[in-house]
Amino acid sequence: MAELDAARLRDGLGGRYARLDVVETTGSTNADLREALLAGAADRTVLLAEHQTAGVGRRARSWSSPKGAGLYLSIALRPAGVPFSALGSLSVVAGLAVHALATDLGVDVALKWPNDVLAGPDRAKCAGILAEAVGSGDVAVVLGIGLNVLPLGDDVPAGPGGLPATSLAEQGATSTDRTEIALGLLTRFDDLERRWRTAGGDLTEAGLLGDYRARCATLGQDVNVQLPDGSTLTGRAADLDASGQLQVDVPDGRRLTVFAGDVVHVRPA
Repeated sequence: MAELDAARLRDGLGGRYARLDVVETTGSTNADLREALLAGAADRTVLLAEHQTAGVGRRARSWSSPKGAGLYLSIALRPAGVPFSALGSLSVVAGLAVHALATDLGVDVALKWPNDVLAGPDRAKCAGILAEAVGSGDVAVVLGIGLNVLPLGDDVPAGPGGLPATSLAEQGATSTDRTEIALGLLTRFDDLERRWRTAGGDLTEAGLLGDYRARCATLGQDVNVQLPDGSTLTGRAADLDASGQLQVDVPDGRRLTVFAGDVVHVRPA
């Protein structure tokens, strides 16, 4: 199992990012870069870890990070010209980058709103994404991506709704070289994020909303949405609005916009 090659990543990225470091172990790359942004870290600073002891997902859930088995990376961004309200749409940008990477590796993938990447015929979870705004005086955000690359052990827990975990290797990826995969992911994300930033965080103007719609397995599904206040919204996922939020048609005929929540795809009995 080869370790991530920081020098190869820096050379391959050719100055796309201001700084890139690889550490052996840390609690959470997102937490590390939140602190770095508060201390003045540059826009487009990247941190990758071979192992996380306290990796986190949405709503403070733990993210399993077996040593050397995946990519656990975070990117610190200071997207001048993008309003604070648009920062959440970075999850759409990152999802498209992971989708493009996995597709190029021959893996059948789809996006699950708001921040998961599903793979294989059973649509198991292959990647998770977490964007966190940072109060550093200007608009700043840390984007974390956890991508399962090598086969997972049996102790990796299922996600919300019992969603099982999988990896690129288990779904027949043509390469499992983690440095090569990290290089591909960071290159694709850089291209898409620059489009998003140039458009002021407007997904439609950046030409990204239609791409996400086309790749989103959630649309058209009957869903249960577990809302932050503990209630559940049941309906059919109908569309995404201009900022990438999910619109759900509920049984009484209304179409409601969901700004945050865990979506469970209701599978036929």
